[in-house]
Amino acid sequence: MLRIDNQGQKIVETNFWDSEMARRGYFYLSWNAGAARLLVPDAQAGSVREMKSAKYVIVSRGRWEEAGRDDALELLFEDKSDNPYCLHLSKEQTDRLIPEEDQGGGFWVVVWTRRGQQLRLPGKYRKVETVPCLQPWSEN
Repeated sequence: MLRIDNQGQKIVETNFWDSEMARRGYFYLSWNAGAARLLVPDAQAGSVREMKSAKYVIVSRGRWEEAGRDDALELLFEDKSDNPYCLHLSKEQTDRLIPEEDQGGGFWVVVWTRRGQQLRLPGKYRKVETVPCLQPWSEN
């Protein structure tokens, strides 16, 4: 069972990095105290370098038809390029899903590796029909 000990937004201790999920290279998203904390498995630690050019992260929730999932998340690390870093997570890779009525911003996306916090970016959330969405943020 995955365990995450929190101190507000900070992860004090977790067994994630030694879990089967992490050994298989899967990311995990944990929500606490106004932050979406992205836990990066050791095998994916190099991806943090690609995330660092982002100005903010768009979290989109929708059906992921290609993976046969009714509910999934897309994290788009928006850097205003033609090819921003993006990843898709099934609902099993997060400890909760944000309700539809909570669309907008006002939270942080914090990237964690075994070595600690690596990156902190503003987050924006939206409900979409399907993921991949890969669309820029619209203030409408």
